[in-house]
Amino acid sequence: MTTDTQQPIPWKTTIIASSSLQSHDVIRSLNGQQHRIRFSDSVECGVFIFPLSGTAFLVVWLDELPENVNETGLFEKIKNFIKVHRNSFLLLCAPFNGKRELDILSDIQQRFFGSNLRILPVRNNGDIIKGMLTIAKATSKPHVDSIQDRLSLARAHIIERSPVWKMLRDVKLG
Repeated sequence: MTTDTQQPIPWKTTIIASSSLQSHDVIRSLNGQQHRIRFSDSVECGVFIFPLSGTAFLVVWLDELPENVNETGLFEKIKNFIKVHRNSFLLLCAPFNGKRELDILSDIQQRFFGSNLRILPVRNNGDIIKGMLTIAKATSKPHVDSIQDRLSLARAHIIERSPVWKMLRDVKLG
């Protein structure tokens, strides 16, 4: 959607966040973009929920974890997170230029392979916000309907104009 001057209309939504995140920089940035933030003690630490899109994000800052990740309960926390949230995303925040970060990412991928968890490595708070908002916007109404309509139009256009499809239609008629 755009205005008369072709400026995009800012997207604003309601976000339910863990009460433990109240003073975090991510919350300040989301508030600055005028999203409505609701805090809940019943939401697990580090979790953001976007009710209109049905998505939930668990943010894990790898630099805050001790050397032995198995002792932190991280894997149990992720397991509980994906039990509760059907459309779940894990945002791993780290520079990802060291062996430790890549090993943790690999361990998580192996343990949760085949589950409904999607893993998104991010480097900083800006990436966290951008990743969450992009996914939440693309999966919320009416944006998801608009995206589906555009994909249908693109598909129809490809079928209508493609020489391969034209050849297949000709073969079928002949």
